Amino acid sequence: MNIGNYTFEEFKQKAKEFHGYPAPGLLIGGYMVEAAKARIPEGTLFEALVESGKCLPDAVQLLTLCSAGNNWMKIKLLGRYAVSLYDKYTGVGVRVAIDQKKLEQWPEIRGWFMKEKPKAEQDTEKLFAEIEQAGDTICSIRPITVDKKYLGHGHMTAIDVCPVCGEAYPSSDGSICRGCQGEDPYVAMEGVECRDDAPVMRAVPVEEAVGKTVVHDMTGIEAEESKEPVSRAGDVLGIGDVCRLQRIGKFHVYDAESLPGDEWVHENEAVKAFAKRMAGDGITYDDDPKEGKINFFAEKTGLLSIDLDALSRFNLSPDVMLATRHDGSIIPEGKGVAGTRAIPLYISRDKFSRAITALGEGPILSILPLRKAKVGVLVTGTEVFQGLIEDKFIPIVSSKVIKLGSEVHRTDIVPDDRETITKSVTAMLDAGCDLIVTTAGMSVDPDDVTRPALADAGMTDALYGVPMLPGTMSLVGKIRNAQIIGVPACALFYKTTAFDILLPRLLAGQTLTRKDLANLGEGGFCMTCKTCSFPKCPFGK
Repeated sequence: MNIGNYTFEEFKQKAKEFHGYPAPGLLIGGYMVEAAKARIPEGTLFEALVESGKCLPDAVQLLTLCSAGNNWMKIKLLGRYAVSLYDKYTGVGVRVAIDQKKLEQWPEIRGWFMKEKPKAEQDTEKLFAEIEQAGDTICSIRPITVDKKYLGHGHMTAIDVCPVCGEAYPSSDGSICRGCQGEDPYVAMEGVECRDDAPVMRAVPVEEAVGKTVVHDMTGIEAEESKEPVSRAGDVLGIGDVCRLQRIGKFHVYDAESLPGDEWVHENEAVKAFAKRMAGDGITYDDDPKEGKINFFAEKTGLLSIDLDALSRFNLSPDVMLATRHDGSIIPEGKGVAGTRAIPLYISRDKFSRAITALGEGPILSILPLRKAKVGVLVTGTEVFQGLIEDKFIPIVSSKVIKLGSEVHRTDIVPDDRETITKSVTAMLDAGCDLIVTTAGMSVDPDDVTRPALADAGMTDALYGVPMLPGTMSLVGKIRNAQIIGVPACALFYKTTAFDILLPRLLAGQTLTRKDLANLGEGGFCMTCKTCSFPKCPFGK
């Protein structure tokens, strides 16, 4: 079977010249690329998206005008052997991938692809023969639309010179180049100077320091009583200070006349720069560092939102730290939420720049106010509707809603009937409810029709299943402009469930994704203590 305009043998030779040898993955990739090209309307300006970095990109570059260099080929390393060609303006195109079921008819290809045989035991000629015979019949071919973020080309807007290594780089990468941000792959590089991490400063006996300026806070500690600075950075030492410092075991101080130059940043100046970038809406802090540290506080009551990726990047930067409370915590006004500091007395300018770059545009910390929602509480269950069982859901849900500052706008109890549930949801929406809490009917029993009823009412963006116990069978979604939370029956038996974690996040206006819910798995196992102390416990953190 030919590969485009080439015979199989001709393409093998081209693959050898381009790739070094006619790799099986490149040969199969040739069939995959041609299968996609054949399904793109003639005259379409297309680009390529490749999901593997092995061999497949070379097939794209051999058979199309798309390459990594011109950015018409984008490589998204998902580990799947698949390639998509798509209209560069609309994203509409075709995805071709190896189909596991179809491989069953081709034992040599399957043995190679699934690594079932060591390379030394593979029959190369038989493998090539199967590849030529199979062509693109081992592939699944599906229409796709590529996310708009992959459309078009990113243009370099400006070039800067990195203050650390002195090389040119795109200014959009930050205040220093990505190599100096910690992504440099080299253990060593000839000609690059490794500077000492600490500046040289002269220490003098404390009794000779009268009249000199203190360069850092010096702290006195009284066991289990206090830990306060005896002298602060910027103070001028007097005779009485000498005795106080000697009493706390400080017999030498740094001579302020030996301070390092501009290539070093004092802890206080560094931490003030960090704090300015970190603090977002609802966060306040004292701009006068103490012992090189700044703490952050909630300016108003609300939900603590943390850019966890930026937090991790910053704490991976050397000589700096940021410690926070848990993301998603409800923080009362005035309570502390985090603290940051530059760890040494002086941090090198390049490390300071790395830390600032790691923070991104900021902020990392924000307090999101909880909106006052008009909540509809919908209890589903034939046994409750008929009065066989007393309803306890409405008071439980209502108390939690009211505690967070919202109001219960409407309640209803309906049987396990799909159409009736849908009508009740619609009525709540028409009555002005902007958050609807449905209870029960979320399990796998035949009578549990709450989820399909919500779908009938127009639910979108539905996420069902949360990795938390209790509350796994919870649901979040939207209908019109209203948020939806589906609460399983476990909320009747446990004081705290996934509902207590999800509700404040929705009231804070967060749009939850599957990844957000997946991250709740750590800390999502309730200890079911006899006396519940939530939220002062690890659940949901």
